[in-house]
Amino acid sequence: MVQQNKIHFKIRRQDAPNKPSRWEEFDVPYREKLNVISCLMEIQKNPVTSSGQKTTPVVWECNCLEEVCGACTMIINGKARQACSALIDQLEQPIVLEPLTKFPLVRDLMVDRQIMFDNLKKVHAWIPIDGTYNLGSGPRMAEVKRQWAYELSKCMTCGCCMEACPQVNSRSKFIGPAPISQVRLFNAHPTGEMNKHERLASLLDEGGIADCGNAQNCVRACPKNIPLTTSLADLNREVNKFTLNRWLRR
Repeated sequence: MVQQNKIHFKIRRQDAPNKPSRWEEFDVPYREKLNVISCLMEIQKNPVTSSGQKTTPVVWECNCLEEVCGACTMIINGKARQACSALIDQLEQPIVLEPLTKFPLVRDLMVDRQIMFDNLKKVHAWIPIDGTYNLGSGPRMAEVKRQWAYELSKCMTCGCCMEACPQVNSRSKFIGPAPISQVRLFNAHPTGEMNKHERLASLLDEGGIADCGNAQNCVRACPKNIPLTTSLADLNREVNKFTLNRWLRR
């Protein structure tokens, strides 16, 4: 809990991917119920370090401010989480802010998460429909299936699971648990199931589900408590059945 009239920040900064990193410290006046984003906005308005040195505004990314878009994900006190839901009153000081390490750095706390969206394309994480005319209501999902599928739909592509996963590194092409879990979601959909085999086949490609090391860090890191390890186990079984059936049909 904050017990003083100032909030002390220690922020890792880097002007560009090819520039050296540095640490800068800032003090922000304390108010109740602040989050990290609101403090970064204060620093942006008055970019002066704790020692009184004028500097450039800190660069970060945000959008929804309600833990839905995942854009403001960064490492806060050593843990990947969203800056919008990180409340100052619940953080130890100094509050240390760093960019995610598993994504290309843009500047300061801002990274490029494009690889996550590219991986969603790899696994065909969408339901193709003919939009030229009204198809009417689709088939209903069983309530028991809808309940767990809804949990998977909470994924906001924030990157916390990839940050925590040891298999996601510069030596691996592992796509990460988030897109794999989305395969399970779209294959469970009554309409999406028509393209089930395409998605399962994509998981057999390089960087697919076989590259998962089963560390299970992802499920602990997920801010939405998505059962990622359950999805991985389910799809391991589905991929094995799919591979066996494909081999038998040769």
